[in-house]
Amino acid sequence: MIENLDNRKKKILQAIIEEYIDTAEPVSSGNLVKELNCSSATIRNDMAELEKIGFIEKPYTSAGRIPSQKGYRYYIDELLRDDKLTLKEMQYIKSKLETTVNELEDLTKIATTTLSELTHYTTIAIGPKIEKHTILDVKFVLLGSRVMMAIILTDSGIIREAIIKFDEDVTEEQIKNLNNIFANHMVGKPIDQLGDNIEEFITNEMKNSISVIKKIITEIDKLFKESDELYLEGTNKSFDLPEFQKAELAKNFMNVLDAKDLVSEVLNTGIAEDINVYIGDELHDEKLKDFSVVTFNHLLGDKDIGTIGIIGPTRMDYSKVISIMKYISKKLKEDYDDENK
Repeated sequence: MIENLDNRKKKILQAIIEEYIDTAEPVSSGNLVKELNCSSATIRNDMAELEKIGFIEKPYTSAGRIPSQKGYRYYIDELLRDDKLTLKEMQYIKSKLETTVNELEDLTKIATTTLSELTHYTTIAIGPKIEKHTILDVKFVLLGSRVMMAIILTDSGIIREAIIKFDEDVTEEQIKNLNNIFANHMVGKPIDQLGDNIEEFITNEMKNSISVIKKIITEIDKLFKESDELYLEGTNKSFDLPEFQKAELAKNFMNVLDAKDLVSEVLNTGIAEDINVYIGDELHDEKLKDFSVVTFNHLLGDKDIGTIGIIGPTRMDYSKVISIMKYISKKLKEDYDDENK
């Protein structure tokens, strides 16, 4: 339910949040008098109302007030204004994204690094899910009598490789048959639609090699289900923030970054081609209650380049973060459209 605030209370709440984001210090009514052109008494009364409905709260050691998670949510949904990027920032983003890459995963990493450099927060990226893409090519190469390399290339440029070792000799003829099977039955099909077809095709076509089939199927299945690689950038920047001068919060932050399954889950909950903001308790995990996460998942044409996120304290400069994310997303789309005209 959205609280019905009058315009003055909206301005006061916005001023409190933006002042606190800038200074990391609790905000008193006296801090806002000049900016809002209201008396200190009027501001105090409205601050009391905002505190009563849970938008701001009083820290134990200060007479000022700070935003609550509920206040931040209202701010993001109702009051947030786009931060205007400087010409220098826009040129920097443009130059970074114009870098030639061979894989979409590399483009995701470049965007992640750029985001961290401009926001000074820790950024996290997870590559596009391989099972959502189409097999462009598959090659099996015999490296020795009992060792084979499998290479899978998808339409998005993702490459997966695996070394497969056998307990018996494998011949060049068997490898040739295997390459033909994949070329005829697998190439051009979405990975997530293959299901048990891999085992069926291999078994039918290589009846004289049943003993090696199980090993091949197991390793290929691992490639298709390979866990997404997390890419972190700017972890050291976060420890310059006032919040992380507290040892307990800094330790919690490092524990969160080490919990790869948790981070992957957060990054994968967003809506495709949308910017998503999760604040503290909205992340539904005790480890994340003191942090905010902002993510976006981007499609270039019909290709998923992965998900990029920022993690930091709830006192995050949401306006700047979201504005930079929007601009990066816009430039990625423009560059892709120009290349595919």
